[in-house]
Amino acid sequence: MPDTDDHHPAVNNSAFRGFPSYAELRSRTDTPAGSAWGVFGSDDELGTLNHLTPERVRAAAGLVRTGEVITLDHPLDAFTPPLVPTRKPVRHTLFANNPCHRDEYLDSFYTQSSSQLDGFRHIGHPEAGFYNGADPARFVEGEPFLGINRFTEHGIVGRGVLIDVDRYLKDRGSPIDHAAGEAIPITAVAEATRAQGTELRVGDILMIRTGWAHYHLHQRSLEERRSAGPIRASGLEAGHDTVEWLWDNRFSVVATDNFAVEAWPAPPTSPFVTDSERRGDIARDGHTGLMHRVLIPLLGMVLGELWDLDALATRCAADGRWDCMVVCAPLHLTGGAGSPSNTVAIR
Repeated sequence: MPDTDDHHPAVNNSAFRGFPSYAELRSRTDTPAGSAWGVFGSDDELGTLNHLTPERVRAAAGLVRTGEVITLDHPLDAFTPPLVPTRKPVRHTLFANNPCHRDEYLDSFYTQSSSQLDGFRHIGHPEAGFYNGADPARFVEGEPFLGINRFTEHGIVGRGVLIDVDRYLKDRGSPIDHAAGEAIPITAVAEATRAQGTELRVGDILMIRTGWAHYHLHQRSLEERRSAGPIRASGLEAGHDTVEWLWDNRFSVVATDNFAVEAWPAPPTSPFVTDSERRGDIARDGHTGLMHRVLIPLLGMVLGELWDLDALATRCAADGRWDCMVVCAPLHLTGGAGSPSNTVAIR
């Protein structure tokens, strides 16, 4: 990676050839400032998945050396009790029509309660609306427009790059404070990338391991999880420099092992609190100040959350190779706002 200065983490400069930078998007006047609406076409429904060209998919296949397959998904019921009260635990029922038969069904199946992808229906911007100016009146079950089905139809296969920020900061003697929901500066991600000797390429499926899922599932007791109250989760720091690095490196997917990619909840000082919310014209809610409301509806960035990155991180650290082929198959749910990610890394 190129050298960085004190203010801006390094970016793959080849990404800028004929492609608008985040700084340029923020100066737009033809669409909402800071948006990528129209960049991939006025009728686009894929956003940053457009970076996954056939050539990049083919190049990713060349990363497979051993054929080892590592799942990146937690079980559907791993996060029980649920991380937010509106997402209930899945109920799995098996039944038999005869002694030599089994069938099954699911109740209370919330598609974003475990390892998952956010679709573009999931979050809109309180002033600008949904990605590419989409009309939310069309967001109904069975209507394919801007649904998670578009991700499935296109396919998600590419070069995956793991950045183990948790390991890097522990080695430096400054571990992430998961109990406090620490916000991780994007400079730390860039530093971890350089420390690993990892080259970033256009179209990469970026996987950032914060260690939060491991902390939540293995270092907190069930009783602690049940009595913890509103969730606090460490993650990326909300800031324009974070968005700039993620956009300017032209990742196809940004996935993490934490609750929301960014630190949750958003801080009161977040630069993404809108003018309407500051004036009181729009009521503040649990999403106020979230980077989600820029990354998804303004930029069309595909986000993965709660991915299980521990086993992959162990393998990568053992041989010093931090890239792999990633295959992700979200649920083919017409009109879905999100989906279990169904992801494997092949090394």
